[in-house]
Amino acid sequence: MGEVTNHIGNSSNYNGEEEEQGDAESNTLNQPLAKANRTLSSTPLALVGTKVSHIESLDYEINENDLFKHDWRKRSKTQVLQYIFLKWTFACLVGLFTGLIATLINLAVENIAGYKLLAVGHFLAQERYVTGLMMFAGANLGLTLIASVLCVCFAPTAAGPGIPEIKAYLNGIDTPNMFGATTMFVKIIGSIGAVSAGLDLGKEGPLVHIGTCIASLLGQGGTDNHRIKWRWLRYFNNDRDRRDLITCGSAAGVCAAFRSPVGGVLFALEEVATWWRSALLWRTFFSTAVVVVVLREFIEICKSGKCGLFGSGGLIMFDVSHVTYTYHVTDIIPVTLIGVIGGVLGSLYNHLLHKVLRLYNLINAKGKIHKVLLSLLVSLFTSVCLYGLPFLATCKPCDPSIESRCPTNGRSGNFKQFHCPKGYYSDLATLLLTTNVDAVRNIFSSNTPNEFSMGSLWIFFVLYCILGLFTFGIATPSGLFLPIILMGSAYGRMLGGVMGSYTSIDQGLYAVLGAASLMAGSMRMTVSLCVIFLELTNNLLLLPITMIVLLIAKTVGDSFNPSIYDIILHLKGLPFLEANPEPWMRNLSVGDLGDAKPPVVTLQGVEKVARIVDVLRNTTHNAFPVLDEAEVVTQAGLASGAIELHGLILRAHLVKVLKKRWFLTEKRRTEEWEVREKFPWDELAEREDNFDDVAIRSSEMQMYVDLHPLTNTTPYTVMENMSVAKALVLFRQVGLRHLLIVPKIQVSGMSPVVGILTRQDLRAYNILQAFPHLEKSKGRKAH
Repeated sequence: MGEVTNHIGNSSNYNGEEEEQGDAESNTLNQPLAKANRTLSSTPLALVGTKVSHIESLDYEINENDLFKHDWRKRSKTQVLQYIFLKWTFACLVGLFTGLIATLINLAVENIAGYKLLAVGHFLAQERYVTGLMMFAGANLGLTLIASVLCVCFAPTAAGPGIPEIKAYLNGIDTPNMFGATTMFVKIIGSIGAVSAGLDLGKEGPLVHIGTCIASLLGQGGTDNHRIKWRWLRYFNNDRDRRDLITCGSAAGVCAAFRSPVGGVLFALEEVATWWRSALLWRTFFSTAVVVVVLREFIEICKSGKCGLFGSGGLIMFDVSHVTYTYHVTDIIPVTLIGVIGGVLGSLYNHLLHKVLRLYNLINAKGKIHKVLLSLLVSLFTSVCLYGLPFLATCKPCDPSIESRCPTNGRSGNFKQFHCPKGYYSDLATLLLTTNVDAVRNIFSSNTPNEFSMGSLWIFFVLYCILGLFTFGIATPSGLFLPIILMGSAYGRMLGGVMGSYTSIDQGLYAVLGAASLMAGSMRMTVSLCVIFLELTNNLLLLPITMIVLLIAKTVGDSFNPSIYDIILHLKGLPFLEANPEPWMRNLSVGDLGDAKPPVVTLQGVEKVARIVDVLRNTTHNAFPVLDEAEVVTQAGLASGAIELHGLILRAHLVKVLKKRWFLTEKRRTEEWEVREKFPWDELAEREDNFDDVAIRSSEMQMYVDLHPLTNTTPYTVMENMSVAKALVLFRQVGLRHLLIVPKIQVSGMSPVVGILTRQDLRAYNILQAFPHLEKSKGRKAH
């Protein structure tokens, strides 16, 4: 992933979750552990797009300090209605802008790729094959160069599909620069260039990322440097509401890619969202409904020929609704076989892609030039294969009984003439020398059992298996959906051809089932994928056998390896928390994890400025327990010496206190009005924790700060004897950043906090590094 310098003083670069790595000797607060071989290590670095970045965790928990409680009590009904109205308005705007951008991308891709293919067809008609290849490869190289240079030089986070990073964000991981304006614009232009260049990638994944960028920018009122400071927007100045908006954006992106509103909602629920509730379901559905309306309106406009080469189309991309068929008992055998093949090939594809991505990481780490050259090399190889391989296929005579025009050298159509004589067509050129969407539409075509020869289908399948492995991972925006659909539809149609008269299912429908099986075998989605394919093909008759295929493919794939997105998450180093804890986590308590960490750094309720500065300078933790001395009532009367846990204060709030110089000359607790005068509640939601910008005078070091008003008095705590498995479920489902460990028995004079658990501490990999003996008892996940 390249070399990254580790700066302890710059707290904004760390997730702060009890980081123990790096220069421990320079940390005056770090004490040597009793058991040096049992340490929980964590790495605050991850690969975001193609850029190595420092990552942080998100604060999805409500910070119930005195300022929040006061604001909550004084909110009027009008303010509550404003908040509700704004949430639905943003959901509408997310759908509107996502639909508009998806239309723009579709129009641009269809016209750029269309005119390119028309020019190639012109040279083919004149039998100027070398000139046609030079024009085809040159145009593709130019488009790829634009997409790659934009990603490498301006927005490295725009490379790839973006879905793994979105999953990580909704799981509680902040990925820097992932949802910025620059990333969004590069994603739009880069997707147009990469897809138009004929690379084996789709615009579906990038559209999901674009939808989330729109949602994030709306929620924060613009870019980081140019934000709108409307008073209404202060309600969304927190991670929880931003998370809901990004969930709506991901659903809108899938809807825009597949014209699948219900499938988009289910995709967000099944694949990307970690936290869900019924109110969010309604808003995501509203966003996808707006997307469908926008797409439908523009398609009506394009029917009049005002969109250039963009076809009339419709909300259904690959319509097979005109095909009717009946099921027979014998059809269960090929349907089951398709599911098994999809599971095996999907898991194999995941395994090989993991190896390729590791290789690409080594190449990309060498510098920007290597990233661009790798993209251009893949583009050149793709262009030569798409243009040259059709020469290997034999020409097939046109069937006079078919109504479609045959042959044709236009940008689309089922019967490309290519180099064949009049009255003949090249079936392989029909699949290769076209856009990826048209290739899927051609291979899904029904009532054409003899259109494609078995040899051409084999060449198509092997080629796209190779391209699918080596195209994903280059420095361009890319999606996995369409490459997997192309591979799956090829072997599905081949199986339909082998079955022949032994089945009543059309070969085009076999292609649909093959595409569904490979997607389930690789991505491990079921419900959302089933609905997406039904809305994609507009054929409800496919429902029963599609469900069977998806369930079989997912079951077979799960027995080999994780889903492709989980593999990418692990490869990028993103600390994603899985839904199901490992069985061996039941044998380990959170107290054991606390013992494997340095002592907890705590603060007093009224603390000296010097102590706060020392803590911020010498640690990278993002939260600190606040303790107070408490008087306890005994049989002999009042006694002192007991220590109580007042709450948890965030690093960002400590930095804000120092920047505002809210200091006291004497050690005392402040009044409520003093705090409200200095700290508006919405200002505390902003992440301003760059301690390097703070300059404290020596005369201020001996002054005091009252931390009580800024402390979250209701942090989540667990007993030290709770199992790690149970703590992991709580941590993930509630969306925590810190989880305090408290002792089972409170002893007078002892600290009421045993330790603090964070995301890094609950990762199975980190735990196994600290407790190697657990590796022997490591079992399969409990489902």
